[in-house]
Amino acid sequence: MAGPDVMNIGDAEFDKEVIKSDQPVLVDFWATWCAPCRAIAPSVDALATQYKGKVKVAKIDIDHNQQVAEQFGIRSIPTLLVFKGGKVVEQLVGAVPKAKIEAALQKVV
Repeated sequence: MAGPDVMNIGDAEFDKEVIKSDQPVLVDFWATWCAPCRAIAPSVDALATQYKGKVKVAKIDIDHNQQVAEQFGIRSIPTLLVFKGGKVVEQLVGAVPKAKIEAALQKVV
């Protein structure tokens, strides 16, 4: 459930792909049963393509990767976290409009 420019990662890859990334990273915490997650997926995919080379975009299925979700206190999904320099710099919760996600990305590029 991700476009070609979106990485599906798990707990094991999180540190390498997100925390130690030299680029900002948008992480989409989602689950297959989550309708709002499916609703924002096309926006996340489009932004991944639009910001390719500037921002990495990753999805984490919280049903199969609970460690990272717990570490960052994810209580509802979809939750989008923007990381820069290994730190959370922006958090968006719920089926937010594409423009709001893009505004968050603009702050880190």
